[in-house]
Amino acid sequence: MRFVWAVLAFVLATLLIGAGIAQRTVFMGPSQERMELSIEDPEPYVLVDAEVLRANPGLQTLLVRGEGEIFVAYGRTADMTAWLSDTAYNHVSLTRTQRPKTEHVDAAQPREDGAATSGRNPAGSDLWLDSFSDEDALVAEMQLTEGVSVLIARDGVEDAPTDILVSWPLDTRTPWAGPLIAAGCVVLAAGLVLYVLAIRHQRRGRGPRRKGPGPLPPTEPIALAPAPARAAVEAGEAADGEVAAGEAGADRGPADAAQGTSGAKGTDEGTAPRTAHRRRRIALALPAVVVTAVLATGCSPESWPQFGESSPTPSPSPSVVAPENQKPPAVTESQAVRIVQQIASTLEQADAERNIDLAATRLDGAALDARRTDYALRAAIPDRPAPAGLPSDKLSVVLPEATETWPRTVLVLAASESDETVPPVILTMTQADPWSNYRITSMAEMPAAVEFPDVAPAWLGATRVPAESPFLALAPGEVAAGFSDLVDSGDASAFGSAFDSAANELAASIRESRAAVVQGLSDRGAAETSSAAFDMAPTDKEPVSLATLDSGAVVTVSVTDTETITPTTPDAVIRFGDNAEAKALTGVGESAKGVVTTYALQLFFAVPAQGSSEQIRLLAVHQDLIGVSVIK
Repeated sequence: MRFVWAVLAFVLATLLIGAGIAQRTVFMGPSQERMELSIEDPEPYVLVDAEVLRANPGLQTLLVRGEGEIFVAYGRTADMTAWLSDTAYNHVSLTRTQRPKTEHVDAAQPREDGAATSGRNPAGSDLWLDSFSDEDALVAEMQLTEGVSVLIARDGVEDAPTDILVSWPLDTRTPWAGPLIAAGCVVLAAGLVLYVLAIRHQRRGRGPRRKGPGPLPPTEPIALAPAPARAAVEAGEAADGEVAAGEAGADRGPADAAQGTSGAKGTDEGTAPRTAHRRRRIALALPAVVVTAVLATGCSPESWPQFGESSPTPSPSPSVVAPENQKPPAVTESQAVRIVQQIASTLEQADAERNIDLAATRLDGAALDARRTDYALRAAIPDRPAPAGLPSDKLSVVLPEATETWPRTVLVLAASESDETVPPVILTMTQADPWSNYRITSMAEMPAAVEFPDVAPAWLGATRVPAESPFLALAPGEVAAGFSDLVDSGDASAFGSAFDSAANELAASIRESRAAVVQGLSDRGAAETSSAAFDMAPTDKEPVSLATLDSGAVVTVSVTDTETITPTTPDAVIRFGDNAEAKALTGVGESAKGVVTTYALQLFFAVPAQGSSEQIRLLAVHQDLIGVSVIK
């Protein structure tokens, strides 16, 4: 019966192990779902719609093949179509039967030169959420959401690749393969134990038995004799018997010893074959157990049920709720990080080479004017230090404008993690149109003691407050004029109480610098022959104002501070003396009619809501020398 149970265990183990292996081999389906996108008439650009990429759930893998450079980018569908609005392209979408179809789209805004394609290279655009490039073949794994499309191109001139494949992974988990194989191993081990026990029981039941005593020696008749004679005879026989017995014992000793040895040898010879045979059986069974164990332990986690998997923990709802009809943010946080890092790298190269054309690709407005003057001064004054670099290690604040149109503005607070001595820099950067990159329009160092107002998260963005908005303590369009009046009028200004102590201290320091200029003229004995005039005024740039969570706004403005020194007598001239900056920018050492020096101030304010008891807080300021010119 033990053999029957052992055989049943072997059969059951074979079935279990075979079923487990079959789940990972013959019964296993394909690992991915594929969709080929066919392009019959090539164009420089191919736009793959979001619904194509989301035709199946899971991670999207895009494979593009073709000779030469291949470029792939993804971004918001509305941004993609805006970027392609002036050129022809192929648009891949889905039919009602979930099959891909390709349509040729003509330019919505034809170019002035009549060209069918723009010839614009998509690489390096700030519009993309992310981009990839490779030679001959490109594989990109993405997890795109609704409303995000993919652009495929080369350099904007050559036709885009037409060998495009999209794939999605399929669920190939076999959670019962591991348990089946493991159970088969256990049953196989039990069968081996039963088989060994059965063999052992059989050997014990049919083994050798101990032999009984041999046949008795034949009896002989005993002769009768007279008592005396018989006694003598018996005595003699007894003596002879003792001698004979001794001799016989001596003769039997070796025989009996030999017989005993022969018996022991026979026992060993019978036991050794049985032991060796049993070891051979066990040796043959061990490889099967080892192979089975390897199969069981070699299974991947996909072959086992994940009982320990915890259910997804719901993330806490954001404390900020998007209002109805809220537009998407201009950039994502990761996109902003990439843009700021690229700007910092470009400015570092431009500052080292004093290349104003390169700087103009990433600067505009007052920030560009300051760099232009600095490059001219450093060309004439060798020991003049270069401007401080833009920290880009960490973006403490990313506040993009929530809009779908252009121009777009993003406010960023950048800091350095590697150098704590570098102050954080607050900046605004603007994208003029879909084909332009972001350019910094204003930036200033923010003191560490200043508290930045509460703003919306980057995923939500902020609305732009109109310049004439009446919902703030001071309309954004009036902030620059109000601060200028505070500087020029001092205590007589009507805006003194509207600004905080930091803004008033800044205004006082500017007035003190002006007084120092007048005192300098007096110290040189030129007070009677020359006069100094000062004026601060807003620039013609529209202020940038983004709403905060307390219904206020962060307002960025630029003002110019002009210093004019003119002679008061016909014979007097204005000499620059040791003013190397004035000499470098004017190319002369004196002026008979006077000199005008212009400074630019980039200011960031936190303006409270209308009716608030708070004052307008100064967040950051940066002053640059813009120019020195002689009056003609």
